[in-house]
Amino acid sequence: MQAEVEALLALQEDDLGIRDLEKRRSALDPRLGDLERQRQHAADAIARAQTALESEERRKRDLEIRVAEHRTLQERNVHQLDQVRRMREATAAVSQVEQARRILATEESDLQAMSRRIQELRQGIDAQRQALAQIELEQAPARAAVEAERAEIDEQLKAAMAKRNEKAARVSRPLLAKYDRIRARRKGEPAVFPLRGPSCGSCDTAIPMHRRNQMIARGDVEICEACGALLYATN
Repeated sequence: MQAEVEALLALQEDDLGIRDLEKRRSALDPRLGDLERQRQHAADAIARAQTALESEERRKRDLEIRVAEHRTLQERNVHQLDQVRRMREATAAVSQVEQARRILATEESDLQAMSRRIQELRQGIDAQRQALAQIELEQAPARAAVEAERAEIDEQLKAAMAKRNEKAARVSRPLLAKYDRIRARRKGEPAVFPLRGPSCGSCDTAIPMHRRNQMIARGDVEICEACGALLYATN
């Protein structure tokens, strides 16, 4: 077996090891994703409650302005009633005072109810924030374990890539480019196979005799026309 074929097989072994490390690293994402979804669910609930609180507070400020205006108007109506001397004018003034009083009473009742809702929302937000803090506290060990595992895999990947690059330098550029292209197309699966008798070691398609003879005689690396894998002869 030619030295370049040996170098190519060694490179493929490293690439398969790197693929396994990358799979292990990718497998950490769902674990972190589950943790983050739990945390985000609690955080979203707080955001919704905060939005509702801000909306209620705006409505309360608007209502407080109207209540203040109606109180001023009521005081003015009462003052005008004290100045009335004629019965007809007094009747109209009393009606106006009563109408303003009912409106003011309704608005003050609404204001009290709104204040209670705001207080309940604030208490709810406080409770939700405590729940979020508890979730984050409980998740901290799991997150730390995942991050530690990811850091370890990253170190292994760094070392494996350095080793891989050294081996890649031992393969001719044309063959390396062909190998990398085929490996990418095969989604990281093995790209180099030995002949299995007269057939492709990947898909069992028969290889013409003259091509097999060239591979055996010269150590050529050929492409299977059926599956696109790289082929070499073992003898």
